[in-house]
Amino acid sequence: MNQIARSHLIMFLFALSFLVPSLEASEGDADPIYKTCLEDCEKSGCVGEMCFQHCKFSSDGKPIDGPWYLQEPLYQKWKQWDCRSDCRYHCMIAREEQRWKLGGKPIKYHGKWPFQRVYAIQEPAAVAFSAISLAIQFHGWLSFLILLNYKLPLRPDKKTYYEYTGLFHIYAILAMNFWFWSAVCHTRDVELTEKLDYSSAVALVGFSFILTILRTFDVRDEASRVMVAAPLIAFVMTHILYLNFYKLDYGLNTKVCMAMGVANLLIWGVWAGITSHPSRWKVWLFNVGGTIALLLEIYDFPPYKGFIDAHALWHAANIPLAYISWSFVRDDAVFRTSTLLKKTK
Repeated sequence: MNQIARSHLIMFLFALSFLVPSLEASEGDADPIYKTCLEDCEKSGCVGEMCFQHCKFSSDGKPIDGPWYLQEPLYQKWKQWDCRSDCRYHCMIAREEQRWKLGGKPIKYHGKWPFQRVYAIQEPAAVAFSAISLAIQFHGWLSFLILLNYKLPLRPDKKTYYEYTGLFHIYAILAMNFWFWSAVCHTRDVELTEKLDYSSAVALVGFSFILTILRTFDVRDEASRVMVAAPLIAFVMTHILYLNFYKLDYGLNTKVCMAMGVANLLIWGVWAGITSHPSRWKVWLFNVGGTIALLLEIYDFPPYKGFIDAHALWHAANIPLAYISWSFVRDDAVFRTSTLLKKTK
């Protein structure tokens, strides 16, 4: 293994050593001022001078919606803000303002940093970055399709020479699916959107791991591909079923995705160190960026001005990474096609 491959190996093992972060309860949940505010709000429907339509109660304590002209329009009910969620948000913001005036640092509430809403969107920066990543993935897939079907020669049966065409089509669909649900979940994280986000994330990372093995080891035989993919697909599907029907465990899902993500970077890094592929520098560039993005997920920090935290920056880092990866895939298709055409002559 040459020097470049060794340096990649050291960098990836360093990141791997931090995969298991310490677990701690959210400090804000136990804050007595926050808890008192939450209790008062759920009884009165108000935080300070601000009162919420969701928190109107009848004499028996049951919430009432009021007359139709005071109810929230149907086209806005997708937000699913109720009395408890509104109380949590505004008590959190009020408490954080008090802490800021006293020189305190932001703390987590119910496992999450205090973000500022924008038009009912919980994490506007993460939503914007997810939407851009979705657009980049679609553009990359479209350019890949145009390259294969209109710019590169086809076989006599009108199929492409590139042996990984179908696999990258599946990858593109899973990637766009993930970024779509990521944008939805960061807009409003209810149980359903969290399940869809976590499930689509592990499905994408799991398939990326399969694709990494098949491409770097040049597995072209269908039977061998099935032997490689079957156990990994079974593992990913079992994990998705666990998340959806047993326990929605964010910590476990993060560890599983990170483990497969580090394995992806490690395998691609070693491959780029020993291959003579003309676009191997793009793999090195992707691996450096991917390692930085991974560290952003590991080293969490509070949102700046209530908008951009480490996870939002991870979303931002994935925008250039998506562009680089599709650029390499296109180069790889050209390289493999030219190689196969030379062999047929």
